Amino acid sequence: MSDPTRRDTGSPISESPLAKWVLIGLAIAYLLAFLVLPLVSVFVEALRSGLDAYLSALIEPDALSAIRLTLLVSAIAVPANVIFGLAASWAIAKFEFPAKSFLITLIDLPFSVSPVISGLVYVLLFGAQGFFGPWLIAHKVQIIFAVPGIVLATIFVTFPFVARQLIPLMQAQGNDDEEAALSLGAGGFRTFWSVTLPNVKWALLYGVLLCNARAMGEFGAVSVVSGHIRGLTNTMPLHVEILYNEYNFVAAFAVASLLALLALVTLVLKSFLEWRYGRELAASAGH
Repeated sequence: MSDPTRRDTGSPISESPLAKWVLIGLAIAYLLAFLVLPLVSVFVEALRSGLDAYLSALIEPDALSAIRLTLLVSAIAVPANVIFGLAASWAIAKFEFPAKSFLITLIDLPFSVSPVISGLVYVLLFGAQGFFGPWLIAHKVQIIFAVPGIVLATIFVTFPFVARQLIPLMQAQGNDDEEAALSLGAGGFRTFWSVTLPNVKWALLYGVLLCNARAMGEFGAVSVVSGHIRGLTNTMPLHVEILYNEYNFVAAFAVASLLALLALVTLVLKSFLEWRYGRELAASAGH
């Protein structure tokens, strides 16, 4: 029985219309100031001198080399992370083994380590004065200041994205489907392709999108290991920095606009997946 003398203080969601619209207005103003306006300014600056200057900046040899290298690195790093993410999530979600928690912690390591530090680690390992440096020099193998070093640094900073999408989803789904398939005579490989993979395909695609966006836009780790060799080891973010430092603003913003377009495409696809397969993706994000 309710107490008639008790005051109704309301619930946390029963705010006044004024408070609601003030909060919405502040959120919109914040997004406009720190996200939308900088993004718009990139395209405005890129097209300031006209479409011809914009296209000329994109087809310039060093720009094309940076674009090709960025696509090549992503084409290697993303599939590698997909393989690792599937293997790690399968092992963690479906099996019990010692040091399981330690493995999960290692997967999260790139989120807590500065990309610059991760680049320096590879320099210490594979540089001329590094641990493996003398052996690499003796066998004429170059990793640092070459494409292999850029690929390794990119893989390091991006490998958690796929695994962190799949692990909680596989854990939430349990082993019932796989056990049913095995009881019907399916082998382990067929069970994975016919049961496990279809159950996580949208979360996998979601992780691939995030991984690819980070791979193409990575600056810190790649900057340390690339050597900034123009036309050879500069990715798009590094090429933008060089152009900007040379006061070639139109070319710098033109290349930057390609990265911004990548971010927008990723955002659209991400929003579509969240709208269409929100429940499954929520399960993968709720760990």
